Amino acid sequence: MAASLIHTCYRIMDIDRSVAFYRALGFEETGRHPIRDEAINVFMNLPGDGEEPKLELTWNKDRDEPYEIGTGYGHIAVAIGELDATLAALAEQGIEPERPPYTVREGGSRLCFVRDPDGYRIELIERGD
Repeated sequence: MAASLIHTCYRIMDIDRSVAFYRALGFEETGRHPIRDEAINVFMNLPGDGEEPKLELTWNKDRDEPYEIGTGYGHIAVAIGELDATLAALAEQGIEPERPPYTVREGGSRLCFVRDPDGYRIELIERGD
């Protein structure tokens, strides 16, 4: 049996705030489903990712305290076309990178990190078409 990665799940504190953040990165909401009366799952995808959502945002109704991200979490990475234009559009929505874009190695792709409303790190990697 061949395995494939289906999606990543984050627990969030505010659905509207998180959905707005991921929309600013180019994600589209593909579904919103209640889990009994306990939680709501919001599924998001990038255009061209196929029908299976890649990101699941879970809001638990009884949660008042922010989640601890922990020391094991690193980031998710999103390939984008033009980093400077993307950062300019994000800045208009109050989203700033942790530090200016940089490369890890000579000739490597430019990248930077932003944080979503719950503190999860997102790596933006500039990729040509």
